[in-house]
Amino acid sequence: MNYDKYPETLVTEHDGDAWEGTSEVAGKLGELSHLRDHTLVVECYPGVKDEVLELMREAFQPDCVILSDDIFYDGDELTDRMHPHLTDDRVRGVMYYGRLEDFVDPAALEAAKAAVPAAGRTLVYGVGAGLVATGDTLVYCDLARWEIQLRYRAGVPNFRAHNEGEDPLRKIKRGYFVEWRIADKRKLEVFGRVDYFLDSNVEGSPRLATGSAVRDGLAQVSRTPFRLVPYFDPGVWGGQWMKEVCGLDPTADNYAWSFDGVPEENSLYLRIGDVRIEIPAQDLVLWRPVELLGMKNYCRFGAEFPIRFDFLDTMGGQNLSLQVHPLTEYIRSHFGMTYTQDESYYILDVAEDGAVFLGLRDGVDPAAFEHDLRSAQEGGPSFPAEKYVNRFPAKKHDHFLIPAGTVHCSAAGAMVLEISATPYNFTFKLWDWNRLGLDGLPRPIHIDDGLANIQWNRTTDWVRENLVNTVESVHEGTDYLEEHTGLHELEFIETRRFTTRGTTEHDASEGVHMLNLVDGSSAVIESPTDAFGPFTVHYAETFIIPAAAGRYTIRPERQGEQIMLVKAYVRQR
Repeated sequence: MNYDKYPETLVTEHDGDAWEGTSEVAGKLGELSHLRDHTLVVECYPGVKDEVLELMREAFQPDCVILSDDIFYDGDELTDRMHPHLTDDRVRGVMYYGRLEDFVDPAALEAAKAAVPAAGRTLVYGVGAGLVATGDTLVYCDLARWEIQLRYRAGVPNFRAHNEGEDPLRKIKRGYFVEWRIADKRKLEVFGRVDYFLDSNVEGSPRLATGSAVRDGLAQVSRTPFRLVPYFDPGVWGGQWMKEVCGLDPTADNYAWSFDGVPEENSLYLRIGDVRIEIPAQDLVLWRPVELLGMKNYCRFGAEFPIRFDFLDTMGGQNLSLQVHPLTEYIRSHFGMTYTQDESYYILDVAEDGAVFLGLRDGVDPAAFEHDLRSAQEGGPSFPAEKYVNRFPAKKHDHFLIPAGTVHCSAAGAMVLEISATPYNFTFKLWDWNRLGLDGLPRPIHIDDGLANIQWNRTTDWVRENLVNTVESVHEGTDYLEEHTGLHELEFIETRRFTTRGTTEHDASEGVHMLNLVDGSSAVIESPTDAFGPFTVHYAETFIIPAAAGRYTIRPERQGEQIMLVKAYVRQR
């Protein structure tokens, strides 16, 4: 298998515009220390560690240091102000649409501004540092979402909070619903005038690049096929398939999830000269939304990437939790989200007894369903899932559609490519098979939310007719087969499957395409107008074609080999 865990985009015309390692970074920034009167502003994303501050002190040799963290309310007051959006739930919050300044103490901000001296070398450092001073040089210290989550697990607190030992899921919730929202808005405000970006994802190994190199790199990415940096995580139900196919640690107990197509969660690698810079893929969405998404999608979703591809591996593992996703009105009124997590399961591989739980059986009594759920959750007999929920056998390349409100889960023995809309973790778990999470705690269950969203009329015959392999031929010829495989008419994502030994033609001009090579060893994506160079993908790799890339072709890399791809995009009509 040739699955690439470290995909890069080469940034052209910027050799010499990046530096790696403490000594090189300190040497470059140290050039500013020769200036007599200079203000260096270092803006940080929440989660950046203090080693960056020490690096800046050593390199710049400031006469005065002002920490922007001090302009914010203290941790307890921040928590109180955030609480309506954090809620008391372990994982659920309400989206915050305000700004970083909402949590700034005006008196402290004015005091910090007044403390900036008129002469000498001044370092203004921290989250929101640019609110204190514009400065002469602006460094932005960025951090990937996945790295932040790993730091939470390791005991790093939220911004100005004293919650080192708190449940990591609650820390992530605080980040997702509040901190990351306001930090992204602040980042976008300064992005165009950043002089240097600092990648601090690897402790002890900082990487620095000029602002123009990073911005030009994102402009290049927005016009060419690209892949995100995948990450993999174990789970209580995790399996063994990804270990082999994706080249992961064979000694690990399991791998449950992989995010390989989620710009809000994944990173981008930019190769600038000899240095590889890691930045959040969300930077691309924020900085080049029209080129990436297409104007129609941008007008509909804003600077948000609406499609998500991820892996769920239960091969040699266990059932996922029995679950349901919220209806659009429910997610809007309860959580402040504008669209919901409609999704589907595309079966990449399956064991002999693999299956998918989907929809309710005929004649289900909602009162009995609820009684048995609550009784099981309170320690009574296990919930009899197959009494209430259909269990459909699964085979390779089956496609199960899961519009919001449909009870579902993958059974053990399936390798799922989950294709869905992007809203965060809005999975209402109904039943988790009497087990604990890897942290030794019961996994979050949301029976009340789930019951409020279940569509009780989605029973056996309707599900079989509307949600199981609703495949229609779009084009069938000697050159290739194109099929519509979903999603359901209630969902805004269209999926097409292409099977070919030759070249297929595509056009992303109306809106971004996300694809996965679901069969065959490798494929080559090319531009018929030479707008970008050939781009190779391998089996099971997810890749993105920005709207600005326009027309493109896909062919097998090995002549005569049959390949199969699944493509998803937002329906425009």
